Amino acid sequence: MTNYGWKIVSGADYRDMAISQDAFWRTIFGRRSIRRYRPEPVPREVIERVLTAAIWAASAHNRQPWRFLVITRPEVKQALAEAMGQRWRRDLSREGWDEEAIRAKVARSHQRLTQPPALILGSLTMVDMDAYDEPRLQEAERIMAVQSLALALGNLMLAAYHEGLGTCWMCAPLFAQEEVRAALDLPEDWEPQALISLGWPDEVRESTRRLLEEVTVWK
Repeated sequence: MTNYGWKIVSGADYRDMAISQDAFWRTIFGRRSIRRYRPEPVPREVIERVLTAAIWAASAHNRQPWRFLVITRPEVKQALAEAMGQRWRRDLSREGWDEEAIRAKVARSHQRLTQPPALILGSLTMVDMDAYDEPRLQEAERIMAVQSLALALGNLMLAAYHEGLGTCWMCAPLFAQEEVRAALDLPEDWEPQALISLGWPDEVRESTRRLLEEVTVWK
């Protein structure tokens, strides 16, 4: 891939980058949620490219309220999986799940967090968002930050597919935010929202979608 200067932050520097319509639509339609990966590491420069795509997403007020943590060290993935697994076990037990089902759920979660070569934690921060005394307005502002992060992670996943990588969006941090913060020693203002697994795919998956007519109304 040609190096277009990934450290440059002015949009004008990317105007000569062309992508064919075929390549664009292949990326849109080809991305899948991948849960099995080959063990080879993903080069740092490739991860930086997909993160560059993430930070060029649209955001509320252009405040860019996203923060990313890249996890590649096995011991960090292990510590995160164990902390989240303990929370899962407590929560599911309180929900009345039987022990066998809990063990299976926790084991599956552990595998999905430790097997990929890399994990990217997407967090939001409210430090640059507008602040209101009215709870309804403040909640709307927070939702705007969540939406902004989601757009960034969508960009990341599409860019990863374009690079030949697989990804899978995992919402599990929402169920264990304090455990994630502690395991990863996150800054106080970071609110963990999602983990994206990242690596070279070791499976081929198919997908289906509802018909456009089922989900669209014209007026």
